Amino acid sequence: MKIFLRLQTIILLAFFMACQPIPQQNIHTKKVFGTIAKNGMIASAHPLASAVGVEILKKGGNAADAAVAVFFALAVVYPRAGNIGGGGFAVCRWNTGEKTSLDFRETAPKAATKDMYLDKEGNAQIQLSLAGHLAAGVPGSVDGMVELHKKYGKLTWAELLQPSIDLAEKGFAITRNEAEYLDKYQADFIAQNPINLPKQFIKTKWKQGDMLYQTDLAKTLKRIQIDGRKGFYEGETAYLLLQEIQKGKGIITYEDLQNYHAIWRKPILGNYKNYQIITMAPPSSGGIALLQLLQASEKYPLRKWGHNTAKTMHVMTEMERRVYADRATHLGDPDFYKVPQEMLLDKNYITKRMSDISFTQKTSSQTIKQGNVTRMDSYETTHLSVVDADRNAISITTTLNGNYGCKVMVAGAGFFLNNEMDDFSIKPGVANQFGLIGGEANAIVANKRMLSSMTPTIIEQNGKLFMVLGTPGGSTIITSVYQTILNVLEHGMTMQEAVDAKKFHHQWLPDEIMLEEKAFPERLQNELIKLGHTLKYVPPLGRMDCVLILPDGSLEGGSDNTRADNTSLGY
Repeated sequence: MKIFLRLQTIILLAFFMACQPIPQQNIHTKKVFGTIAKNGMIASAHPLASAVGVEILKKGGNAADAAVAVFFALAVVYPRAGNIGGGGFAVCRWNTGEKTSLDFRETAPKAATKDMYLDKEGNAQIQLSLAGHLAAGVPGSVDGMVELHKKYGKLTWAELLQPSIDLAEKGFAITRNEAEYLDKYQADFIAQNPINLPKQFIKTKWKQGDMLYQTDLAKTLKRIQIDGRKGFYEGETAYLLLQEIQKGKGIITYEDLQNYHAIWRKPILGNYKNYQIITMAPPSSGGIALLQLLQASEKYPLRKWGHNTAKTMHVMTEMERRVYADRATHLGDPDFYKVPQEMLLDKNYITKRMSDISFTQKTSSQTIKQGNVTRMDSYETTHLSVVDADRNAISITTTLNGNYGCKVMVAGAGFFLNNEMDDFSIKPGVANQFGLIGGEANAIVANKRMLSSMTPTIIEQNGKLFMVLGTPGGSTIITSVYQTILNVLEHGMTMQEAVDAKKFHHQWLPDEIMLEEKAFPERLQNELIKLGHTLKYVPPLGRMDCVLILPDGSLEGGSDNTRADNTSLGY
């Protein structure tokens, strides 16, 4: 581990190329597989982060140890989504049969109010919830990782933090994708940090192979390494964070930091045919929505209809529209709003909810004010899937919300703040940056967790671990996870094929099917239009990081290295 961190740029680039999974093709079936390993597997958004996880597993660390180490490594090598200034969810499945989930979602500051993003006339000032200090919720990531390690970790906390400190301090060569994103957001970095420019991110032109050094972040990580939770929520880091917040007229206080705590919650359990689905409960909407979609899908012969045919896509999007309408109406933080979870997952309710789906014409969406979705390319979450040699598994999705969050870097501490306050319903009927409509269930309340679409998921077959998966993608997370599961279970794909498959999305409002650009044939598009659908072309969807247990007990890692830098590595 320490060796490759000392290498110069050209060696790091060679390492990056070597880390890319080489599809393995079965000469008899022509199936394309991802990375194959016998012992453990890490699937994450960056090859260096995945490499960190493998090293931890080789040292004798378990899934929790590897997940924590990968999480902090992503905070360094994948700064637009990997984070210590954001939050997320973890779903865990242990070989003892224990199933748990951890909610380390951000919270609204104590001073937050329902109308904080409205002007005197009651008009929504959406930009205030997207960029700048007022957009930030109280971060949960560090507390979440501390809790995960405290409950399940084997190796020392210091061991797990050291690789990320090395990467931040000694630098690493950035990928082509990261160079493009750093260039794209230069103006935002300057606009939101006019006093203390994040100089390590400011450059006339970034290119693949440029070294990124983050000495301030390394110091912050060292404080967390030494003092754990206190290294972030107290002391020097807390001082720097609050100084930054006050400078930008934000509302997070020391009391907010002290009062933040991750919550262990019961995961949602459900079935799709003979598979058990283990997924995240509210304040994530992902678990309920995913199970509604899967249970509704059982009655349709999707395998017979075929993958991404007009009939299959029509019925799937009709189901998605109904599920997202339920999401907008019924889901929020269960500690502040009574979520009708039992009703939403009741088979009779789901059957009735889908009973008016027509095979010949799409149904009309309720007419309400639609958001102008101009930021769909800004969804930036990241996911990691981990399986260890004992077949313990963890699925974690974490986010800053938009790319680089609210674009504010904590001066002297080296990390970006989130813009998760936009995930609340800032006004009923007004869409957030992902075009999602919300209501009273997701209204802003002090100390409340905002609704999320993150859907970390684990699947069992006959009581044994079968699949671990998740993805970034804002509102498209739920549908990407849903499609990837069906790609394997119904359409017979390998994990890598399921990840690579072209994806589509519908979220009720805006009333349109979102298709990956240049991914679907014109004939298919015309068939969907004849059924009454409006089509919209969007940037690539998915960027999955998944692990599948193969029939011989080995592991197949499927990571999206066609749409992004995602990499599966095992041993």
